[in-house]
Amino acid sequence: MLIQLSIRDIVLIERLDLAFETGLSVLTGETGAGKSILLDSLSLALGGRGDGDLVRHGEDRGQVTAVFDVGMDHGARKLLRENGIDDEGDLIFRRQQSADGRTKAYVNDQPVSVQLMRQAGQMLVEIHGQHDDRALVDTNAHRTLLDAFAGLTDEVSEVSRLYRLWRDSERMLKKHREKVEGAAREADYLRSSVEELEKLSPQDGEEDELADRRQKMMKAERIAGDIAEASEFLNGNASPVPHIASLVRRLERKSHEAPGLLEDTVTLLDAALDQLSNAQMEVEAALRKTEYDPRELERVEERLFALRAASRKYSVPVTELPALAVRMIADLADLDAGEERLARLEAEVGLAHENYDTAARSLSDKRHHAGTALATAVMTELPALKLERARFMVEITTDAQEALAEGIDVVEFHVQTNPGTRPGSIMKVASGGELSRFLLALKVALADRGSAPTLVFDEIDTGVGGAVADAIGLRLKRLSERVQVLSVTHAPQVAARAATHLLISKGPVAEGSEKIATRVATMEQKDRTEEIARMLAGASVTEEARAAAKRLLAGNG
Repeated sequence: MLIQLSIRDIVLIERLDLAFETGLSVLTGETGAGKSILLDSLSLALGGRGDGDLVRHGEDRGQVTAVFDVGMDHGARKLLRENGIDDEGDLIFRRQQSADGRTKAYVNDQPVSVQLMRQAGQMLVEIHGQHDDRALVDTNAHRTLLDAFAGLTDEVSEVSRLYRLWRDSERMLKKHREKVEGAAREADYLRSSVEELEKLSPQDGEEDELADRRQKMMKAERIAGDIAEASEFLNGNASPVPHIASLVRRLERKSHEAPGLLEDTVTLLDAALDQLSNAQMEVEAALRKTEYDPRELERVEERLFALRAASRKYSVPVTELPALAVRMIADLADLDAGEERLARLEAEVGLAHENYDTAARSLSDKRHHAGTALATAVMTELPALKLERARFMVEITTDAQEALAEGIDVVEFHVQTNPGTRPGSIMKVASGGELSRFLLALKVALADRGSAPTLVFDEIDTGVGGAVADAIGLRLKRLSERVQVLSVTHAPQVAARAATHLLISKGPVAEGSEKIATRVATMEQKDRTEEIARMLAGASVTEEARAAAKRLLAGNG
């Protein structure tokens, strides 16, 4: 329920903090006192359309804060949680309205979109007026109200689940059929391509490996001749090694004849012989490494060129040829097994449709029974609301060919305001005053089912008086036993039935000030008597009016 409404700098309201109780609360006051401003402010806090003209003259911005106390399992909390909004404790809706037209929305001090604020707000408060059609203009809302009246929420959820399964299976069937048909058109191409790719058998990373091997063999071919020439020089007939070795031996023999003269030379030549020997071995090793089979190079090049030719043919990189082969094999398998799978999917679609149709027809039967019961319940309320000659009807059109997630029914509330007139849609046939009374009768029939926890009625008693006004007050009182009800009223019979009476007035901000502000006061019993007497008598309150006011209050105590 709504427990607090705080308004700052909105139109005539400078600063206002209101606390609300359970049961029926009425707001009364003279015309122009600011009752509509309160409702506009509440609507703004619930995500209603903003307007820079709402900001109090001379101020940059205004603000409205609405605080709600609802159960942890309430739909508004679930919606907020799904959107990442902390919902611990009370739900605090805050809307800032700038004079330049811009607005900011917050829920529990977290910024939210106005759309999310509006969605959550609609779950918490319904505002109904004599010309307000939000509850009745959409036939989807009619179906929702009927389902709530009959307690069919679980059945509707099950039908919706079966509808999704049916449609999902249809989409799967359609997708598979298109795939099989496409594959069938390319059957010959697929078969030859699969045969070619299976024969080629491309492997992951094969192109890089072949290119690397080819490059190494081609480099080896280019340098093999130079290495062979070096080997011939070091190891062939022209090798300097035997000559140097012979020279070292001669010098060694001579070194004894001239001590200290040739020893260093002999040492250096011995070292040179060692290095030349090492060079011989390394050249031989390098020569062995450059040895390759020209046929191997030919095989590598043929394989590499074949892979790249396939890459060009199928317009994919060589690295993607293995994946392409897998896809083509799968497509071919789909084609080969396509008819069998199509038959299986078609059977699944048929079963899913049958399950949905069975559940939807069962739901439809329950709706038809509930429609009669709802019409009877609403009709019971009409005579006391001076609609004794009117009829309320729940028209249900069932068409299995127009299947929806909510079932196969279109539900619409029809009325006949007078005998002999043509029945029609409630929004087209009922006048403003009649519409508000039909709505009240509908809400009473629904009790707390399909309703927000707070209902606001804006002057739905306009144009009626006496017994009809009293009947409206009685029904608002009954309704408030199940949900919180706020009613803006000019009818003393309605005001007298309230548990809480709020008086709206306007006057100077301070004594002698020219600024006007709206005020709201919670009235005690004595003050209520005077206010109800004013509502009965008008500008001049008489003792007879006061006595009548006391009788009204006593009778509704």
